[in-house]
Amino acid sequence: MDTPGELNEIVLPQTVVGPLTRSAIFLVLCIPQDEDAYARLRDFCAGLSGLIRAVEFRDVEAGLTCVAGFGSDAWDNLFGAPRPAELHPFRRICSGGRDAVSTPGDIFFHIRAKRPDLCFELATQIMDSIGDIVSVADEVHGFRYFDDRDVIGFVDGTENPRGDAARDTAVVGSEDPAFAGGSYVIVQKYLHDLKAWNSLPVEMQERIIGRRKLSDIELSDAEKPTYAHNALTNIEENGRQLQILRDNMPFGRPGHGEFGTYFIGYSRTPRITETMLENMFVGRPPGNYDRLLDFSRPVTGSLFFVPSATFLDNVTPDAPEDAKAPSAEPPSSPPSPGAVHDTSLKIGSLKGEKDE
Repeated sequence: MDTPGELNEIVLPQTVVGPLTRSAIFLVLCIPQDEDAYARLRDFCAGLSGLIRAVEFRDVEAGLTCVAGFGSDAWDNLFGAPRPAELHPFRRICSGGRDAVSTPGDIFFHIRAKRPDLCFELATQIMDSIGDIVSVADEVHGFRYFDDRDVIGFVDGTENPRGDAARDTAVVGSEDPAFAGGSYVIVQKYLHDLKAWNSLPVEMQERIIGRRKLSDIELSDAEKPTYAHNALTNIEENGRQLQILRDNMPFGRPGHGEFGTYFIGYSRTPRITETMLENMFVGRPPGNYDRLLDFSRPVTGSLFFVPSATFLDNVTPDAPEDAKAPSAEPPSSPPSPGAVHDTSLKIGSLKGEKDE
């Protein structure tokens, strides 16, 4: 099996695969087009593991971790070539008034721990280090809600892969040797219309999600409609289910009427998550869309590559010779809404085979 287990002597992944925690902070930052800023950020990357250890040591049993990812344009400016094989800007999907928006983001931090104060402290230390050279595109403080439920009342993440399957799902192997031990992550911030959702009968909510609300048992094929959320996000190729690793978290501000879910999906290829989103927003077949989107809408959307911890530890402040020169030109736009995509994932076994 081509998993990071075979790569551990050479490459140490970041802590993409880990247990669920009670608290998390999601931080998306943008970098100005300035070479001095890129040099400082390269220096910061090399010291990030030490910064995490310093905060983690205050309570090693709290399980503090931090994953850092980088957007497509930021990668070229920070690290140059080579670049991860499938890194690109998040592709907007728009259909029938449903809009999976694409929003700016150069650096992403996923900070998690059993204690919210440790997450807060690490986020504070990160911003003390680089806050004067970046702007904050989004910051969300998530929390674990009762028995791992979303604010809409359903258990979230039941079908997550575990153990070796989680690593095989989330971490790049020999299919991209220069970036083995890395991972792709797609994040979206969803806001829910809870008043409208809670006005639905529980039976209708269960049909939309595809599970029983109280027991979390999946509906039978006879009961489950084709538009159910878990039907449309079930991706198969050649009879094999293709999975992602989720660590979604609820968030909200009741005083502002804001209730949401921060979706975060790790995978060794972004194509699986992108196909899930296309099924949800466009439909499978087109028009048979995810009815949860009648009550939930994403207000952000970004794709990042999470390099290995070994890669980050070895970054130097010097600009790579082939790094893109900072430019005042805005980044290229993602494909226009409604663009036709190849429906075949051509993923094979996800164990290093090349596409034909």
